[in-house]
Amino acid sequence: MAEPRPGLALRFQRRFLAARPLRSLPWPELEQSLRTAPDSALLADILAKTVLHPLCVKYPPSAKYRRCFLTELIKKLESTAAEPLDELYEALADVLKEEEESPHCYKNYLLPTGDSVSLRESTALISGGTTGLVTWEAALPLAQWALHNPGLFRDRTVLELGSGIGLTGIAICKTCQPRTFIFSDCHPRVLRQLGENIQLNGFIPEPDVTWSTQTESQGQEVGGEKCQNPKVIVAELDWGSVTEKQLLGLRADIVIAADVVYDPEIISALIGMLQKLSTSRADRKAPEVFIASTIRNPDTYQLFQAELDKVGIRWQMIPAPSSCDFLYDVQPDVTILQLFI
Repeated sequence: MAEPRPGLALRFQRRFLAARPLRSLPWPELEQSLRTAPDSALLADILAKTVLHPLCVKYPPSAKYRRCFLTELIKKLESTAAEPLDELYEALADVLKEEEESPHCYKNYLLPTGDSVSLRESTALISGGTTGLVTWEAALPLAQWALHNPGLFRDRTVLELGSGIGLTGIAICKTCQPRTFIFSDCHPRVLRQLGENIQLNGFIPEPDVTWSTQTESQGQEVGGEKCQNPKVIVAELDWGSVTEKQLLGLRADIVIAADVVYDPEIISALIGMLQKLSTSRADRKAPEVFIASTIRNPDTYQLFQAELDKVGIRWQMIPAPSSCDFLYDVQPDVTILQLFI
């Protein structure tokens, strides 16, 4: 049983650091392994790669999540003839000492490059009057798709709509070498948390500037140079009020978005903004647009497609990634549309 253990511990690590649902962890495989070879060394390896992993120690998931995880590990240990593991009980004791549950937790997403994206996010789906303080499902497949297509982003200016707390954009900045990446959202608390997460991952956003200053700053970039450390901008962007001139000033070559098609009431504003992007291009080529969506309500998604057809924006579906090399469970109900504006 020595051979499969590293793979099993690694699968626990990948899901644990991303704070995936506990039921998605490979518990049956662990139990079978322990019954076949009752050795607490396997549990020690899992503990080292999860709760005691440096990323978890520095940016821990919620106390409740860690407590439930450790409790389940102890159940597996005690259901076999494996020797007791003091480190496991000590880790649980440390978690139980935490008197209050923090309203925030950290999630750590491991990239195929060996790098990671660390995010501070809310433990509640709705917090501060917004749902933008958690990572939404489509951000994960969109990030993986980008990592499979780095040439689309290399040495280009990328505008992300509805960036939320930053998973997709930070992953692209770390792996795809864009020249400039513009994170955007409209909720003040989301923008504040987004800025903190960007800095948490080693990037320094440009100072809060006006649209006209952003235009000038973008124009000073040195042509043809590939950027190892992209220029990062956090912009407050309201789809309903943004002007064609402001969008032109961003000089976006490629536009991406994840889970922005979830409410029929915002579809009109989104499509209106896409039309402004198209007409604001002047003598520049229109940006390439890619929107990833989790299909929660088919009627809402079909409405989005119908409204695109109505205004003459062509679209085609791109298969979402089916592999798991981004180290998470791929959501089967996520689609990516390429729009031709």
